[in-house]
Amino acid sequence: MRLFPSNRYYSLVMKAHIQTYGCQMNEHDSFRIMEILSTLGYEPAKSPQDASLVIVNTCSVRHNPENKVYSYLGMLRPIKERNPGLIVAVAGCVAQQEGENLLKKSPLVNLVFGPDNYFRLPEMLDEVRAGKRVVMTGWAPGRERVQNFIPEPWLERGHVDGCKAYIAISKGCNNFCSFCIVPHVRGREVSREPENILREARGLIAKGAREIWLLGQNVNSYKAGDATFHDLLDAVSRLPLARVRFTSPHPKAWSNDLADLMAGRATICNQLHLPLQAGADRILKLMNRRHTIREYLDKVAYLKSRIPDVEISTDLIVGFPTETDDEFQQTLDVMRQVRFSQVFSFKYSPRPGTKACELGDDVPRAVKEDRLARLIALQDQINAEQMAACIGRVYEVLVDGTHPRTPGVSSARTDGYRPVSIAADGLEIGDLIPVRITGVKGHWLIGDAVRQA
Repeated sequence: MRLFPSNRYYSLVMKAHIQTYGCQMNEHDSFRIMEILSTLGYEPAKSPQDASLVIVNTCSVRHNPENKVYSYLGMLRPIKERNPGLIVAVAGCVAQQEGENLLKKSPLVNLVFGPDNYFRLPEMLDEVRAGKRVVMTGWAPGRERVQNFIPEPWLERGHVDGCKAYIAISKGCNNFCSFCIVPHVRGREVSREPENILREARGLIAKGAREIWLLGQNVNSYKAGDATFHDLLDAVSRLPLARVRFTSPHPKAWSNDLADLMAGRATICNQLHLPLQAGADRILKLMNRRHTIREYLDKVAYLKSRIPDVEISTDLIVGFPTETDDEFQQTLDVMRQVRFSQVFSFKYSPRPGTKACELGDDVPRAVKEDRLARLIALQDQINAEQMAACIGRVYEVLVDGTHPRTPGVSSARTDGYRPVSIAADGLEIGDLIPVRITGVKGHWLIGDAVRQA
């Protein structure tokens, strides 16, 4: 039986809505997917109710984002009942992990495709319109260590969001941290050739990008022939840009040479996301992180000696199997010592196929919740102190939009990625201006533009 019994369900204008969960790599993939769809005649839809195609781009790094995917699919059920011609697709990491199971669990899903397959969307959608339910989760052919995985025709079609753009310099991961499913759903590490990346960067700059983010599961593991991440970052930071950022490096591969490059190049932001995950060496070893707390702290100390105002954020997991109260306390001790600008904190949840699953999940949920609450409280205290210390100082900020809740106010970011709201006339997205911080509201700094003579 055909899935689309009547053409009366098709709108005259095809519209696509993409719901994205997860990391900046997923956000980047969603931008690429929308670019592909635009060549097929699709326009963006503000909501699923307005769409003829809904794509859920998914994350399975934690259990909670995976739950959100199934909850979102449940929300789509009545929409599809009213519009049987609606195509529902699941992309990303949950799609790669679940494959055919998604079709069994969710009868409303027409299409499932993994991160290596979104450039094949045109042919997949043709199959769906022919009445098939499609699963495409194979890996791209020839997973060579160096691979320009953005096809040539798409290099010039990169997306600029306001004044910012993202470039995937690598994909996949070879680290196999015991808690992490990324190597299973994103595959082994692949790096693009430097000139291929620089061509994309130049195209984005021509489209108005003032800030470029280099993306990868482990950006500092980038290696293409003789070119290292240091070489690539050096080259990108010499382009006519206001700012360059990158995420995320792995502590084991972070080097003082990279800290020196950050300190010596004005375009490279004084901001680093350096995932720690836990503050006790025994837990780090169980996690297969392949670095010690001392090594992490020494690298942070050197970076701070070169860039005293550097803002460092991190990821932390509480309740990893066998974690003791004392080991959790060690995590809090590291937080007090480093004084992170931001912490992305999570309760441990087992991921299928990972080594940590074999350890069991022996820390009670109530204990995890208590530890998470204590961690968040400490970080809130640290952040409040850091925000208060900003008052009276002048920062150069990049205007990146309008304030989401206050008309007439522009939003911007400091070099260290702190958000600033500015009430001033005549500001445009992409302006790089000095601002004096006058106050704090929630997680936002309040600033006044400094008039220049």
